[in-house]
Amino acid sequence: MTERSTSAMLYLNGINVSFDGFRALNNLSFAIEPGEMRAIIGPNGAGKTTMMDVVTGKTRPDSGDAVFDGVHNLTKLDETEIAGLGIGRKFQKPTVFDFHTIEDNILLALKDDRSTRGTLFAKETAEASARITGILDIVRLKGVRDRLAGSLAHGQKQWLEIGMLLAQEPKLLLVDEPVAGMTDVETRQTAELLKEINRERTVVVVEHDMTFVRDLGVKVTCLHEGSVLAEGTIDDVSQNDRVVEVYLGR
Repeated sequence: MTERSTSAMLYLNGINVSFDGFRALNNLSFAIEPGEMRAIIGPNGAGKTTMMDVVTGKTRPDSGDAVFDGVHNLTKLDETEIAGLGIGRKFQKPTVFDFHTIEDNILLALKDDRSTRGTLFAKETAEASARITGILDIVRLKGVRDRLAGSLAHGQKQWLEIGMLLAQEPKLLLVDEPVAGMTDVETRQTAELLKEINRERTVVVVEHDMTFVRDLGVKVTCLHEGSVLAEGTIDDVSQNDRVVEVYLGR
């Protein structure tokens, strides 16, 4: 593609994915605009993880279109190429370098020269130091930057991994269940953190915690059996009879 085909940052249209006869995604279609934050909810097996796998190139769909930034056909690209375009993904379980400091974790993740020579001879420039400080400020870890990452509480490790994603300067962040296992205070802080990130980047949050989704105050898409079941505000979606039946319960 050379001309912009859609105004959306992420455009999925008619995506189908099957595994051994099981239809994980069934004509899945939705769009997310630049600068938007969207919450994706739905019961286990609804297709949330498979959707993210398609967007990041881990799974190639059987059919359908997946377009990033109006130009890039994600179905034709591999995971490395997609990451290079500016799509970052945070998995549910945080993965950080436990025996490095928090600051060094961010330094190692910075978008920079990733050749063997560049990595071996990398040094923290004044510009890199400023970027690291800015990221640590956003993820609430500036005051503990010299601590080993392995000493952090679970919630703080989640924030550090989000910071490592920010260091790669993505246009789109996919964040999978960021508040799983967090305290109520950490959950509220995470909502504020993601809102701050959303000022400059498009964010997709997959989550089960409805209180957290409500705190985000964003448009919600509910998936069921690989398709969009309902979309709208959290109040609209939570009052939808089908959503209550298949996901939220009475």
